[in-house]
Amino acid sequence: MSTNSYESPFCTRYASKEMQYIFSADKKFTTWRRLWVALARAEMKLGLNVTQEQVDELEANIENIDYEIAAEREKLVRHDVMAHVYTYGLACPKAKGIIHLGATSCYVGDNTDIIITRDALKLIRSKMVNVVNQLSKFAMEYKAMPCLAYTHLQPAQLTTVGKRATLWINELLMDIDELNYRIDSLKLLGSKGTTGTQASFMELFEGDTDKVKKLESLIAEEMGFDGVVPVSGQTYSRKIDAQVVSTLGGIAQSAMKFANDIRILQNFKEIEEPFEKNQIGSSAMPYKRNPMRCERITALARYVMIDTLNPSFTAGTQWFERTLDDSANKRISVAEGFLAVDAILNIMLNVTSALVVYPKVIRQRVMRELPFMASENIMMDAVKKGGDRQALHEKLRQYAMEAGKQVKEEGLENDLIERVLADPDFKITREEIDAILMPESFTGRSEQQVEEFISDCVQPILEKYKSELSDKTVELSV
Repeated sequence: MSTNSYESPFCTRYASKEMQYIFSADKKFTTWRRLWVALARAEMKLGLNVTQEQVDELEANIENIDYEIAAEREKLVRHDVMAHVYTYGLACPKAKGIIHLGATSCYVGDNTDIIITRDALKLIRSKMVNVVNQLSKFAMEYKAMPCLAYTHLQPAQLTTVGKRATLWINELLMDIDELNYRIDSLKLLGSKGTTGTQASFMELFEGDTDKVKKLESLIAEEMGFDGVVPVSGQTYSRKIDAQVVSTLGGIAQSAMKFANDIRILQNFKEIEEPFEKNQIGSSAMPYKRNPMRCERITALARYVMIDTLNPSFTAGTQWFERTLDDSANKRISVAEGFLAVDAILNIMLNVTSALVVYPKVIRQRVMRELPFMASENIMMDAVKKGGDRQALHEKLRQYAMEAGKQVKEEGLENDLIERVLADPDFKITREEIDAILMPESFTGRSEQQVEEFISDCVQPILEKYKSELSDKTVELSV
């Protein structure tokens, strides 16, 4: 590891090796060469003066890249694509004269970017499916465990631990739907030429429009796409990058929501992220168990959400058929958007594999608030026994205010139930009130909702991508 120059934290701390490879020089430049092979093969099939021997030579040298020669040549000609055409030609002397025939730089640059985007989106989807799988197991395990629900971060009616988990899953499923749409709608730029008119290819094929169109379809087929964009300038529309990074921003939103909920629950001591045996929570306070993983998720998510602005501005400032102010920004913002979301999902995979639940604390916190929530049930029970509804309501209101004051101002326990038991107008016994104060009676359809959601919405996704599911725990490097 170098210690005297800047290194991206995405590479040294956060992103996976798989995602780093997708945005590596090797992936980029071998894909350029695969595209040059596809172009030569298609031109040969359509009758241009390209031989099978030349195509075979190009194919045999896809990974034989001399980066030093390419770098030296780029210093001389100040053009990365032509530097690599030159370098490829040195490795393929027989095919040297037909490399990049009729193409412009964006033929390799933009088509490669689309291929990389597709591969990166698929890796993100695979990780998201595994997060969903782990959270669905958690939801089913705790589908019936009552816990406090919150509106405005104030205790509201009860829900269950599992039902709350379905809220996290549901947003991830929305993101997977969006991912699938983006993956399915991606198309190559194709071979459009300098301003998108295909003029150079019309010249090569002596005005044969059908062959020019067939050239693109052959290239798309070889690269695993069902088509090319219908029209373009020199580049594919930069709105594609904006839409893709916006999709990544949506995933970041879902991840931040999950992570913030866990951070608050950890403060409540109800649920914690995994805490390793030798982990140090604080350099000053040995007792602390900080939610550092979820804090990192929120930090990276914030980065991604802000990053969505970069390709948006780029898309809006592409003058006419193209300008080059996209390039420097694009190669940073798109790559780092993917690397950051990859890092977020790595952490989510780690956290969701071993969430720690404290049932007794959850129950204790429920029981502190339940008397307030059960007051209507207590009142209705007394009315059934002949009580006056309005008089009982007023007494409950007064008792609740007094009990609330005791909790908030005196720091004492909630004694609403004791006040009710001491009032003969309620005609209720300890046994009867204990029967009312069963948290499981206050969770509505939470348990059934979990079962239905997992069965109807989650299982079809898990079944569709079952070959990508893994039980392997993701270990975080730092």
